[in-house]
Formats: sequence, structure tokens, C-alpha cells
Amino acid sequence: MKQATRQLLLDPLHLQNPITLQVLGICSALAITTTVETALLMCGALTFVLVCSNTIVSLIRNLIPGSVRIITQLAIISSLVMIADEILQAYFYSLAKELTVFVGLIVTNCIVMGRAEAFAMANPPLRSALDGLANSMGYNLVLIGVGLIRELFGTGKVLGYSIFPDGYEPNGLMVLSPGAFLIIGIFIWIQRSISPEMNEDS
Repeated sequence: MKQATRQLLLDPLHLQNPITLQVLGICSALAITTTVETALLMCGALTFVLVCSNTIVSLIRNLIPGSVRIITQLAIISSLVMIADEILQAYFYSLAKELTVFVGLIVTNCIVMGRAEAFAMANPPLRSALDGLANSMGYNLVLIGVGLIRELFGTGKVLGYSIFPDGYEPNGLMVLSPGAFLIIGIFIWIQRSISPEMNEDS
């Protein structure tokens, strides 16, 4: 049991990472990681939605008719996204504006819908909550890592603090989507070099 719980919590951080292995949630990884602040805000929103949606779906899974399960999951996720968006607008308005539509698009994020359908519908609430937390942490690690590298080399700063000495010329590629693609590609290469079992042909 302990081994199963450990695997449930740790696999999404590396071997089953939703972005670098399953290639889910890529749009937000490209669009809102120009700074660490916006990446953190998106991470918080997705963590809230994923953990809560998994838990709620699991709690009522035996009451949901099979013919409307996707619609029910979508309604739950949409409601949670609206709550998350209202909280961000109330407490982090200026940063929330930078996220534009991407908080709302959590509704269609394949990580959230996928975990609700594949895991929460078949497991008890506590395991479903842990699964949601673990998958959101795997997503968060990549987003924050990409945001950190893009902000550092794209502006020379991190969270508003200058890191490089005066005279540093910011790398314009890092603030564009191709820069995010490049960083995610490097992350995938590092992961698969460390763990060859992640390769499809291994």
C-alpha cells in the first residue's frame, strides 16, 4: 500500500509527467511562462481545480449515470475554474490580466479532464485527491522551470530582481513561444537521458 501511494505521488513528477511525457497542457506552458509570477499564478489555479475536481468527481462517481459522466465532469471543472478566476481577479488583478484567457482554458486542459475520467471515476476520494495533487505538481515543476529560465535569460531578472550584471543583453528568443519549445525539448531530453525507460522504443 505504501509503495502504491509513493508511486502515485512520485510518478507524475518524473516518469509520468503530464507535460514532458504525456504532452498535455502544452498551450499554457508556452503562453504564460514568460515570467515566474504568471507561471506561479497558473500553477496555483490548476492545482486548485485539479485537486478539487478529482475529489468531487470521486465522491459522486457512483451517482453519475454513465451517459452523462463527461458532461457532469465538465460542469464540475467549469464551476471550479470560475471560482479560481474570481479569486485571481480579486487578489491578483494585474497578474490575472496577463493570463488573459488561459485560466478559463483550464476547463479544456487535458490533464484535468483526463485525471477525472481515468482516475477519479475509479478510485476513492483520498487517492483521487493525491493523484490530482501529484499531477498538478508535475505540471507545476515544468511551468516554473520554463518560466524561470525564460525570465532569467529573456530579461536578466527573476521576480523583479536583477541577476546578471549591468550590460547583459536579454535574449529575445526566450520571451517568444519558440524559446519555451526549446526549453521543454531540453527538459524532455534530460529526462529521457536519465530514465531510458521513458523512451517508447526502449
